[in-house]
Amino acid sequence: TSTGFQIDPATWDSIRTHASLLKRISTERIREEFSRTITHPQRRRGIELLVDSGLMEQFLPEFLPTRGCEQPPQFHPEGDVYVHTLIMLELLPPDASLELCLGVLFHDIGKPPTFEFDEAADRIRFNGHDRVGAEMAEEIMRRLRYSNANIEAVVALVAHHMQFMHVQQMRTAKLKRFMARPTFPDEIELHRVDCTSSHGMLDNIEFLDAKTAEFAAEPLIPSPLITGRHLIQLGFPPGPRFSEILDYIQTEQLEGRLTTEQDALAAVRENFRPD
Repeated sequence: TSTGFQIDPATWDSIRTHASLLKRISTERIREEFSRTITHPQRRRGIELLVDSGLMEQFLPEFLPTRGCEQPPQFHPEGDVYVHTLIMLELLPPDASLELCLGVLFHDIGKPPTFEFDEAADRIRFNGHDRVGAEMAEEIMRRLRYSNANIEAVVALVAHHMQFMHVQQMRTAKLKRFMARPTFPDEIELHRVDCTSSHGMLDNIEFLDAKTAEFAAEPLIPSPLITGRHLIQLGFPPGPRFSEILDYIQTEQLEGRLTTEQDALAAVRENFRPD
């Protein structure tokens, strides 16, 4: 369909009739063709064809329960999880990365197994769907024999996609660590199409854009003020406490409360004692 042509009805009927024969094809070949489909500018149409033909059922059946999985209409007036995901795929830029495309496809795959109706609140909930979805995405991608790098990036996208609702409440140190992660550019794009395809509220993205400009003058994660060598000089024996102490000092540095090595050493002396 990427050529603009329609599939011949007889060919389409044959595909649907013999979809189960896909199991005879090597996993690697299926993965490569699926990757081409999901990264193509017409990726929404490609996914619809895979679902409607019965081919999706043969290699990625976990995606099918998104059809008919209702969502709270106040947040998702566009429809069920399947429709929501298709719209997101369509909104992605034509040259979106494989990891971003797969992240979008899988970001709500954990909703069907976590669906529940909260009668007290009179609304649908999907508690923990990000965690469940990340586990499902990893299992699917390992089955399809994607690389460890691909899997790690996609799992991060799925696992973190709900954290964007909290960015305006994050302390500066946590926010900087959040923004410094290598998957952040794809994560913020996923969040953009997630919001655009549903409730349309982009306040978190506007906040992060402003913070990006605010933090632009220096690295998000600057060089550490002190290292383990300094702790040894202060009399601390090497061990698990090193990471606790250095993490505390880095947090104070990211918050702007410590700016020099001397300040950091003084903070260690004040807050920690050698065993």
